[in-house]
Amino acid sequence: MTKTQRAGTTWVVVQMLLLAALGVVAPWHRDDWPALASTVPGALLFAYAAWTGLAGVRDLGRNLTPRPVPRDGGTLVTTGIYSRLRHPLYASLMAIGFGWALLWSSTAGLGLAVVLCAFLHAKARHEETHLCRHFPGYAAYMRRVPRFFPWPRR
Repeated sequence: MTKTQRAGTTWVVVQMLLLAALGVVAPWHRDDWPALASTVPGALLFAYAAWTGLAGVRDLGRNLTPRPVPRDGGTLVTTGIYSRLRHPLYASLMAIGFGWALLWSSTAGLGLAVVLCAFLHAKARHEETHLCRHFPGYAAYMRRVPRFFPWPRR
């Protein structure tokens, strides 16, 4: 395993630990506010997560890899959901984190969701340095397409 692959594995392991912590902490430290107040926003975030996550996996196809490094022989995908978001899988995980915390009415869960978002932002930036090196058109793609959330086009 190369140094880059080992570093990529570290990113994946930390991501999994954060998701596992969020999965446990939110239900354990719950009911910080009335559940009715956050059920609909939490459900909407889960719907957004399902849309971005499933579309991201489908559109990446054989280019999918858990590590933040392009797959050898992979191609740059800029169609489908990738024409609207550069990192739909990370956006999906962010939405799941906040949605989960809201469904449990958990302040501690919201705190971990913020940590998860900061981590995924750093992971995306790290990944984009590799993508820029690997794909000559990636820098132009970055200027055209938002990172996590589809903003209305100008």
